[in-house]
Amino acid sequence: MKVFISHAFTDTKLAKRVADALREAGFQVWDDTQLLPGENWAESLGKALDESDAMVVLLTPSSVHASNIAYEVGYALGKQEYKDRLIPVLAAPSEQFGSGEIPWVFNLQQFQMIRVPNLEEDEEGLRKITQALKAVA
Repeated sequence: MKVFISHAFTDTKLAKRVADALREAGFQVWDDTQLLPGENWAESLGKALDESDAMVVLLTPSSVHASNIAYEVGYALGKQEYKDRLIPVLAAPSEQFGSGEIPWVFNLQQFQMIRVPNLEEDEEGLRKITQALKAVA
């Protein structure tokens, strides 16, 4: 299964940690570290979204305001191949988010959100993400 990691640019270190754990678990992962200097970012992003089978969305105080997150999640919601394979991860303590900051789409009951207050140090949180993807593979 090929997994796309949606995250804010400021959360690149966190996304790399998740990507490394998923690769170690046997998943193919696309993240922005695969972009080369001078490469057409929009074209590569579109291709990666189209070729992926699942998406992990890292929700942090900075990502909930990132326009790329809205675009990527919108794409996944409209693609049949992503059905039941959109995994939202609340990757910060809940109190760091203001009222109504988490995108409305993830407040719907259809999504089971993984809550990991400190994903940068939490190995169990990485296992939860891996298990969720294995369950839908």
